Amino acid sequence: MLEIVEKTLLTGIGVLAVTQKKAEELIDDLKERMNLSEEEGKKLLEKLRSAAKDNQVKLEELAQEEVKKACERIGVVTLEDFEKLQRKVAQLEKQFKTQAP
Repeated sequence: MLEIVEKTLLTGIGVLAVTQKKAEELIDDLKERMNLSEEEGKKLLEKLRSAAKDNQVKLEELAQEEVKKACERIGVVTLEDFEKLQRKVAQLEKQFKTQAP
């Protein structure tokens, strides 16, 4: 289950990387067709990069939330809960050893 989610996330990130490359190609094409200056092209590219980065962050947050929900639905214990249980078991073992004859 988690492998599928991981592969999906990596695919999404790969798509974003390809999209950025395509955006750069589009900017070059627009610069030629619309006679944009180098500076105008750079500004437009920076806006696209910023938007892509914002979208990537949002996508990662949504993916993490979906993974969290999926784990909760199937009953996967969080690391925090697991560590809490480890501490409790260690405490109980210590109590048991001190009470044992």
